[in-house]
Amino acid sequence: MKRLFACTIIVFRCFAISVNGQQSTEQWRPLWHFTPLKNWTNDPNGLIWLNGVYHLYNQQNPFANQWGHMSWGHATSTDLVHWKHLPVAIPETIDKDTTWRFSGCAVWDKKNSSGFCKTGGCIVAVYTADQPNLKKESQFIAYSNDGGNTYTNYDKNPVIDLNKKDFRDPNVTWNEQIKKWLMAVALPAEHKVLFYASSNLKQWDLLSTFGPAGYTSANWECPSLMQVPLEGNPAKKKWVLAVSAAGAGRGVFIQYFVGRFNGKVFENDNPNDLVLPVDDGDCFYAAIPWNEVPGQKQIYIGWLVPAPQETHPWRGQMSVPRDLSLRETKEGWRLVQRPSSVIQNNLEKLSGHSKIEMTNVKLENAEKILNALKKMPGNSYWIDAEFTVQPGTDAGFKIAQEKDSNNNTIAETIVGYNAALGKLYIDKTNAGAARLDKNRLLLTTAASIAGNSIRLQVLFDKSSLEFFLNDGEKVITTQVFPGDKATGLAAFAKNGSAVIKTLKIWDLSAVSKK
Repeated sequence: MKRLFACTIIVFRCFAISVNGQQSTEQWRPLWHFTPLKNWTNDPNGLIWLNGVYHLYNQQNPFANQWGHMSWGHATSTDLVHWKHLPVAIPETIDKDTTWRFSGCAVWDKKNSSGFCKTGGCIVAVYTADQPNLKKESQFIAYSNDGGNTYTNYDKNPVIDLNKKDFRDPNVTWNEQIKKWLMAVALPAEHKVLFYASSNLKQWDLLSTFGPAGYTSANWECPSLMQVPLEGNPAKKKWVLAVSAAGAGRGVFIQYFVGRFNGKVFENDNPNDLVLPVDDGDCFYAAIPWNEVPGQKQIYIGWLVPAPQETHPWRGQMSVPRDLSLRETKEGWRLVQRPSSVIQNNLEKLSGHSKIEMTNVKLENAEKILNALKKMPGNSYWIDAEFTVQPGTDAGFKIAQEKDSNNNTIAETIVGYNAALGKLYIDKTNAGAARLDKNRLLLTTAASIAGNSIRLQVLFDKSSLEFFLNDGEKVITTQVFPGDKATGLAAFAKNGSAVIKTLKIWDLSAVSKK
């Protein structure tokens, strides 16, 4: 997120300085979601897998806990949970023009098409250079021959320049269909995505333009064109174009289009005015997939746009990485997101085998405190539950709960499914004293449920909350900031009854120590 959001961040910064200064808030730092060691972060950039290592570059301010001085921070991981923090990889340049390194991607140039590689291939980063003194954005490239730790900027940058103030966020992949590098890049104000092709990452030819389409009441940013596998038949794929937008009435969100790409033009399978949200929450943004993942899996990660609540010494975090697929519905092919199998397959290890399992928990129009969970030391856990919900019933979980000595609820966040309305929701109206967006306290999404059996996955990590329905059919992502004593957890049903057929909860509060 770029110029539009920067104005909002300045407002938040003024509040922190005038009220709380720089007090540490480590109680809200996620344990198994990426955060920088300190200072501001936003969009994930340059995601690439090489030799068993996931590289995550990110928009980062190396100097302060607010937006500005945009550079590429760098971290690596082998499990998408534990991150090694490395020095800034592509810093801003302060000169007569001032060049900030905005969002982009990284590719593995294994055949040295660019001519930059010394031996055996190299990483080439493609990113937007924002030059505020020139009031211009254009596309730059840089290359690394040391495994992505340091980069050299191409001496003939820019490689694409339309002399526009807003022209950004290139996402590049190798396209076998045309045997060339393929770029998707946004014209934000025009609500368009441009597609370019190149043989060498230096000279680019315009192929086509997509848009306006879908949601057009806010600037388009951070496009990504992906081949996503079909659920149940991963050998077959369809093209998905995702575009971030922020502002106007919807706030922060990402929309997607499902269609066909013939090597030149992307064609939308759905009506041009149909808006398909990737996530129905209020903070999931600027997501892109990793390049070069074995098996051509699409592992997708997004930035969680900071809530009004300040955090120190860092600001901003990433979502849990998500595996993407497409599910066929009566309305057509729809995107499905699951927490990445790279993490799910290691939950036992990550939790140190600290897991609680229950079956056939009956909920009769009341809240039920799960006493076994009192062993949990903190607000960092993963819930996987299968419910049978009777018609008209509202059921789910109450998390980050605090009660007084008379058992009256002081604070809680409710994550639930309302069978009467067919809606998944998160209710933060009683979430506590932290600063939240008062216009987004109740987050809901329509849920296309067949029958009364549902699966809910609740991923709560200190301040991030991700809620998955029916293996990723719907997702709501948000942030809450519980008080020190708000660590309770309960299941509930109201206006009817429900049964939790199976319940698994992994305590992940010790992840950072392992």
